[in-house]
Amino acid sequence: MEPEQIHSADFTNDAWELLYQVVDDDLFGEEDDPLLIYKALRHKMRIISFGDYLKRYICQKADLSGNYKDHPEDLYRRIIRDAFRENETPPSFTPTTAKLSALSKNWLNQQSVNRNVVFLLGFGLRMSVDDVNSFLTKALNEREINPKMPFEVICWYCYEHGFTFPKFQQLWKKYEKLEAAHQTYHAIIRKEEGTIGVRTYMQAITDENGLLSYLAKLKTSHGTSYMSVSARKHFMALYDETRKLIAKHYNEVPDKEGQHYSKEAISGGDIEKVILSAVPLDSYGNLSPAKKSALNRQFAGKRFSRQRMSDILNGVSEVTRFDLITLEFFIFSQNEDRFKNPQTRYAQYVDTINKILLDCCMGGLYITNPYECFVLMCLLSDDPLTTYADVWALSYEDNIG
Repeated sequence: MEPEQIHSADFTNDAWELLYQVVDDDLFGEEDDPLLIYKALRHKMRIISFGDYLKRYICQKADLSGNYKDHPEDLYRRIIRDAFRENETPPSFTPTTAKLSALSKNWLNQQSVNRNVVFLLGFGLRMSVDDVNSFLTKALNEREINPKMPFEVICWYCYEHGFTFPKFQQLWKKYEKLEAAHQTYHAIIRKEEGTIGVRTYMQAITDENGLLSYLAKLKTSHGTSYMSVSARKHFMALYDETRKLIAKHYNEVPDKEGQHYSKEAISGGDIEKVILSAVPLDSYGNLSPAKKSALNRQFAGKRFSRQRMSDILNGVSEVTRFDLITLEFFIFSQNEDRFKNPQTRYAQYVDTINKILLDCCMGGLYITNPYECFVLMCLLSDDPLTTYADVWALSYEDNIG
């Protein structure tokens, strides 16, 4: 019989309770740390789906009594239908033959959804800017409203001023006909540094003329990447520090040729090999596929890899919160002399990574996410990196109960 999961409507409190159950166990701090963490993640950690977030939000906004899980799905679908009708919101931003009843059923049951679904729900359920940002950062684990994307900027303006979907359509048509401004978006970047600065520039918009002026600058810079400058800046700093630490480690344990390693000699493959040192290899010498891990559902898309790093460095993929969390975790795991005890290390890590995440408009650490809870548990162990790697290794062993 599997251990019972906690199923309250307070997702964050449930996750904290699980973390304390693990780290307060008498065996924690001994050799059993990886096994304790693995079993908690595998059998007790609750995976909160987008549908859970949506049901809880509707339950709270509609003042329904009791736990959101106590109400039938049909009730939520009716509430969505009535709200969309009242707020003049269609079932999609683009023409579709799909009915709202079918789409809402999917939204209420899916593990995750496309980012645009959140923006549509923002209109249909009359969400505030904070509500939308909370869904983006907590339910989707993505960044807040992107001040570089015209579509998202127009949505933000409508939420901020309480406008409904027809106003969005009107503003979008104006944007499509808008002539590009002489002042480019690059001028904004120079004036306002990074993600926080650009967001501040967007938030200074007070009326439609200001909005259209801002959108004209974005239109001039249509070739500019929508990716976060701040996130990439932080990633590169952490990536370089990680390579320095690995080079130092390699030089402390010289190979047969006595080669001296510089930071530049450390590749994404080296980082992958060190961080995931205990993950089994396949017949080709590569890490076993993540899908073979028993924690794949909990950690889907969160395993750091050489391909992931290559895509980020080449500008193919956006830096995510999990990239930053993982690299900062590795750096803290290698600086044992800085901390008196695991609790001090944990506290300083939380403070440091939260500053980075908030600077990137990604929201602070969210323990409800299984991967983030996992990292925090590892930081409280005596040997964080070994514990981290061993938990991954255990997830590939079929005989673990």
